[in-house]
Amino acid sequence: MHFIGVDHHKQTSTMTVLDSQGREVRTARLLNLRADIGAFIREVAPEGFLAVVEAGRASYGMADLLRELGGVVKMANPLQVKAIAHARIKTDKRDSRTLAQLLRADLIPEVYQRETWNREAQRVLRLRAFWISLRVQVRNKIRALLAQQPEEIRIAIEQRSGQLFGPKGQEFLGDLRLGDRDGEILRALLRGYQAFQAFQAESDQMVADLYRELPAAQLIDTAPGFATTFSVLVAVEIAEIRRFPRAEALHSYAGLVPSTYSSGARTYHGHIVKGNVWLRWALIEAVYPAIRKDAGLSILYHRLARTKGPNVAKVATARRLLTILYRMLTENRPYVPYRTNPTAA
Repeated sequence: MHFIGVDHHKQTSTMTVLDSQGREVRTARLLNLRADIGAFIREVAPEGFLAVVEAGRASYGMADLLRELGGVVKMANPLQVKAIAHARIKTDKRDSRTLAQLLRADLIPEVYQRETWNREAQRVLRLRAFWISLRVQVRNKIRALLAQQPEEIRIAIEQRSGQLFGPKGQEFLGDLRLGDRDGEILRALLRGYQAFQAFQAESDQMVADLYRELPAAQLIDTAPGFATTFSVLVAVEIAEIRRFPRAEALHSYAGLVPSTYSSGARTYHGHIVKGNVWLRWALIEAVYPAIRKDAGLSILYHRLARTKGPNVAKVATARRLLTILYRMLTENRPYVPYRTNPTAA
C-alpha cells in the first residue's frame, strides 16, 4: 500500500508518495489534468493507494479523480492539520510530505465528504442566496438615490408606505420624474432589480424541484417554522443524519452550543461556537414562526427570555428545534405537535 499526500491548488498539485515503510518513493508537481495525474499514479502506485487532500474550494474535483483512479481518499481539516504539524518553513513539497506522513500514521483529522448530489443541491441553494443578496444591494442603491431627491419626490415616496418593490411600486418608480442623470440611473437600477428578481424565481423553482426529490425535506416541513426553502436547506446541510451519533453532535455541528473554558474548579461558558453557518441561520430564522405554532417551544422561549434575555432564548429554542428534527430524521417520522392537555386524544 502506498500513501499519497496531495497539496492541491487551482492549477497544479504537489504529490508525495510514501511506501508502507515510510520511505519516500517520489515527489512531483503536476498539472491538475486527468492524463498527467493518471500517468503518475500508474507509475508510482499501480497496486492501489490511500490519498489525502486538504478540504478546500476545489478539493472535491481532485478527490473524485483519485477515486476514479482506484484510490481511497480522505479529506483533511486544514486548520487541524496546521495545528498538528506546524512548520516555520512552508512549501508545497513539505506540505504534501507532511500530509503523507500523517496519513500513514493514521493521524488525519477528517472532514465529512459530501456526495455529488448533495454538493449540487448546495450550489442551488447558494445560487438562490446570491441572487437575493444582489437584489438587496440594488434595492439599497435605489433607496439611497431616492433619499437624495427634492422634498416633493421624497414625500410622494413616503406616501407609498414602503411598498416600493412590488409590481405597483416598481411601476410607480418607473413613472417618477427625476433629473436626466438620476432618471437614467433609476431606470438602470430597476432593470437590474427586475432581472435579479427573475433569476431568483428560477432558483426558487430549482429549490422546489429539490423539495420533491428529498424525502428528508418533506419530513422537516412537517415541523413548525419550516417552509419549502428552509426544509431543503436543513436537509441538504445535514446530508446524512446517521453521521451524527447523538443530537448533541448535531448541535455542535450547527454551532448552537456555548463555548466552554474550564480550569481547575472554575468553568465559564461563553459565546456559541463556530459551526455550519447556513444550518444555524435557518434554525434561528425558524424560531419565531415555530413558537407561534407550537406551545411547547413557546413556553421554552418565553421562560428563557424572561430570565436570560431574547438572544439566549432564541438560541436555546433553535437547539430544541434541532433536537426535534434529529428525532424525526433518525426515526423517520413526521412532527407530533405539543399538546397542552396531556389527556387530549
